[in-house]
Amino acid sequence: MNIPFFIVLFAVVFAFIYILYRQGFAVLRRTSAIVLVFRRGKNEDKATLDSCTGWVKHAGRFRESKTYEFLLDAQLSKGNVEVILLDRKKQPLMKLNPQSPTCKIELDIRNRYYLRWEFKDATGKCELRW
Repeated sequence: MNIPFFIVLFAVVFAFIYILYRQGFAVLRRTSAIVLVFRRGKNEDKATLDSCTGWVKHAGRFRESKTYEFLLDAQLSKGNVEVILLDRKKQPLMKLNPQSPTCKIELDIRNRYYLRWEFKDATGKCELRW
């Protein structure tokens, strides 16, 4: 009798986490780091890291259809960071890195977008504003 309850509980928890992720409240990550502090804001993401390698992905929460200007401010003492904007089918729409830190792109509120941060042995601070 406990096994069906466990299965139902697992399904409910999984569904709740999936809904949070789809709405942009939950973050997926796969990283190896001494320190990784990742904060999402209304119109920005911030990361503070030390020897971080891996990725962080979350659903973008864009409130209206318009042309957004993305600005990546990467203050790294070593390593590299790249931010990729993906569409619903996980196809890249733009890539930002310290060598190419800005991009303007038209986004539609009816579509779903994802932001994926990729770190390669990065140490320092990063901020993405839109």
